[in-house]
Amino acid sequence: MGIDGEDPDSGMQRIETFSDGVFAIAITLLIIEIGVPHLGGSESLASALWDLWPSYGAYALSFVMIGIYWANHHSIFKLIVRTDHVFLMLNVFFLMCIAFLPFPTAVLGEYLHDSGERETAVTLYALGLLLPAFGWLCANFRGLTDTRLAPDYIRFLTTQYLLSNAIYVMALAISLISAVAALVICVGLTLLYLLPPRSPRYLN
Repeated sequence: MGIDGEDPDSGMQRIETFSDGVFAIAITLLIIEIGVPHLGGSESLASALWDLWPSYGAYALSFVMIGIYWANHHSIFKLIVRTDHVFLMLNVFFLMCIAFLPFPTAVLGEYLHDSGERETAVTLYALGLLLPAFGWLCANFRGLTDTRLAPDYIRFLTTQYLLSNAIYVMALAISLISAVAALVICVGLTLLYLLPPRSPRYLN
C-alpha cells in the first residue's frame, strides 16, 4: 500500500505527474535565460549572436542532463512498488536540485569567456550538476523497489550513482584549478549517460 492507505498506483502516478511538471519548467527556463542581444555601436546582430556561444553550449549541456534525469526518473519509477514520506521528501529535494540548474547554467553562459571569473562560473556549474546527482542517489533504493529485482542489478545501479557523484565531486575540485578540464569531465559524463541503460534483471 502507499501512504495512509492510498492506492500505490495512484500515489506513484501523482508523484510522476508532479515531477514531470518540475522537469518541464526547469528545462524551459534554460532557454528563457538566454536573452536577446542588444546591439551597441557598430556591432552587428550576427556578431552579437555569435558572442552568445557559451550560453548555447551551456543550454545544450543542461538540457541533455535534465532530459537524462527525466528518462531515468521515468524508468526507475517502474521499479518502485511503494512510497513513504521519506521517499517523497527526498524526491522533492531531488526536484529542487533540478529546478536550481537553470541558474548555474545562465551564470556559466554569461561568464565562460571572462578569464577572471571563468573558474567561479564553472565551479558553480559543477556544483549545479552535483546536486541533482546527489539528490538522485539519496532518493533511490530504500527498500521500495520490486522484490523480484536481482540484487546484483540493484548493486550495479547504486555503484553507478555513487561513481557519478564521485566524478562530479572530482570535477568540482578540478574546477578550482582548471575550468576547461572540469567542463570536459562534465561533458564526458553527460555523453556517457546517453548510452542505452542496462535493462532490469529479475530473479527467476
